[in-house]
Amino acid sequence: MSIIQIKGNVQYKITIDPSVWIFDDRKFLMDSFFEKSAANEEQLDQELDQERVIREGQTLPPTLKTEKKYEKERLVTGSFGMKLGDMIKNAEPLEQAEMCEFVTETETETIAVPLSKAMNSIAHFSQNGKPITEEGPIHVYFEDQSNITQPIKGVKELIIT
Repeated sequence: MSIIQIKGNVQYKITIDPSVWIFDDRKFLMDSFFEKSAANEEQLDQELDQERVIREGQTLPPTLKTEKKYEKERLVTGSFGMKLGDMIKNAEPLEQAEMCEFVTETETETIAVPLSKAMNSIAHFSQNGKPITEEGPIHVYFEDQSNITQPIKGVKELIIT
């Protein structure tokens, strides 16, 4: 199953298909994210803003044809992630919400973290240009990279408590 539900202490229960995130402007390359340290996060934000300005047509890139070719190649071969907070915000957690439980495919494991940590977590949804199917649809990494070698895999639900 390649969908994820966000439910619990939220205004809106939502269902998400991470495979469509490939078309979302908020996605980023996982390689570049983990290579950048927290000190360089502002630089990453500036690069993403500059890329968005070019994509939205506010400025012309040096060679538009080359840029389009590079973008297509990057989509076909890249590994992408998105901040989970963008999706959780859409569900509108209620004021009393404090925790987020990640429920995995096996249903034998539920990992609970503070809601603020979940909001800053990264959902890795595409590996080498393809949706993550093995232990997918997403792998969750914490922003502080404390679980970089053991991400939460097979996430199928986020329960806000």
